[in-house]
Amino acid sequence: MRVETITVFIVYLLGMVAIGVWMYRRTNTTTDYFLGGRSLNSWVTALSAQASDMSGWLLLGLPGLIYATGVNGMWMAIGLAVGTYLNWQFIAKRLRRYTEVNQSITIPDYLDNRFKDQSKALRIVSALTILVFFLFYTASGMVASAVLFQETFHIDYNVALFIGAVVVVSYTFLGGFLAVSLTDFVQGSLMFLSLIFVPVALINMLGGVSEAMTAVSQVNPDLLNMTKIVNLDESGSWISQTVSFSVIGTVSLVAWGLGYFGQPHILVRFMGIRSASEIPKARFIGVIWVVLSLVGAGFVGLLGIPYFDVPLDNPETVLISLAQMLFNPWITGIVLAAIFSAIMSTIDSQLLVCSSAIAEDFYRPFFRKNASEAELVWVSRITVLAVAIVAVILAMSGGSVLDLVSYAWAGFGAAFGPVVLLSLFWKRMTRNGALSGIVVGGVTVLLWKHVPALSGTGLYELVPGFVLGLLAITIVSLIDKAPSRAIQDEYDKATRPLPRETA
Repeated sequence: MRVETITVFIVYLLGMVAIGVWMYRRTNTTTDYFLGGRSLNSWVTALSAQASDMSGWLLLGLPGLIYATGVNGMWMAIGLAVGTYLNWQFIAKRLRRYTEVNQSITIPDYLDNRFKDQSKALRIVSALTILVFFLFYTASGMVASAVLFQETFHIDYNVALFIGAVVVVSYTFLGGFLAVSLTDFVQGSLMFLSLIFVPVALINMLGGVSEAMTAVSQVNPDLLNMTKIVNLDESGSWISQTVSFSVIGTVSLVAWGLGYFGQPHILVRFMGIRSASEIPKARFIGVIWVVLSLVGAGFVGLLGIPYFDVPLDNPETVLISLAQMLFNPWITGIVLAAIFSAIMSTIDSQLLVCSSAIAEDFYRPFFRKNASEAELVWVSRITVLAVAIVAVILAMSGGSVLDLVSYAWAGFGAAFGPVVLLSLFWKRMTRNGALSGIVVGGVTVLLWKHVPALSGTGLYELVPGFVLGLLAITIVSLIDKAPSRAIQDEYDKATRPLPRETA
């Protein structure tokens, strides 16, 4: 590894920590620590939301999937692009308004206040769900960071795991939501530039778009056919499968888009924007960022197939390998920083949501109702450390980045997606309906993943989890007693534009 590359990487890491130190003095209350005082502009909100969404799997997992399977893997990208737009279009503005009206700063807080749950069961179940699935999600980021350091600097996996954890925990611990959002803005910019620049350089190296596609086709023409299933086998050959098109497989890939409605680390960005009136601009920025980034990631994986004479042992390292071979050491350092950006921008958000679940949804309601803001902020910081330690332990066993992400994504999408969606658009929904939706959606994902008879169907667990969650909410709410007049009046108030939006 050249000293120039190491220098760029170290400067980047120090810059991220510096942002955390800078934001430390501006983080005095839980609203500051978890929502940044609802002060984000449209640009920071958009890039922060999408950077925290598109974790290490965007620069490692998705290119690796396309490298191993060809353009059939782009069905996932299509689902994600559509899901991103629908999330911004239908969830963002209403959630921002509703959480301001009922004074909520976390998703469990919002659900508790939305249904006036005196038993606190809804808060407890939703917070526990967040902690369980975020441990796996955060572990996936830790694995990705360790793979990056291991492949780049040729150091031991566990040492690499520790280094990555220290960097991301430091600025999240210090600066909270503002530090996370600002670092995500920088990281999102780096990710975007890398996913545009690397494919352009790769196309130029291969002689142009037509020549590049021809080179891919010479390996296996089915790699360019979205209706064909191709797999990279152990011998290093791309082999077409006998089944030309799988409805279940395609539905499973596209269904990733359903997961957006239930991702707490993305939803909290909508809650933190300074006004719902800035949502349309943020939506435009965010959707453009996602579409171009997904296309770029797809080209990285696809064009990496003919570029390497010997197939890669680990497809998820395709971008790392290309950066090291295509560019001078300075540019390589920037690309590697972008990969680490993708990883950190999601881990930091996950750590923050976990800390909010402990401080706001357990510690304050059940242990210290009169705890000061300063005390709660420190409880949150300690939780960041604790969750990071558990995630590192889980990550020590390694695993596929995409597999770990897909499990957590399904868990959140099925447990919270139907609940958040219906709570914002259905006045008749009840507390018991919401509780049943979380439980049924989450349990379905767990069973579908671990019961061979179910997982053997090949259907992504998010699909049955989301559908059954929707049904559970609808059936239980209709059987249940209608919500109180106070809940319905608050719904009417929250779903109308706030005064400053129409001023």
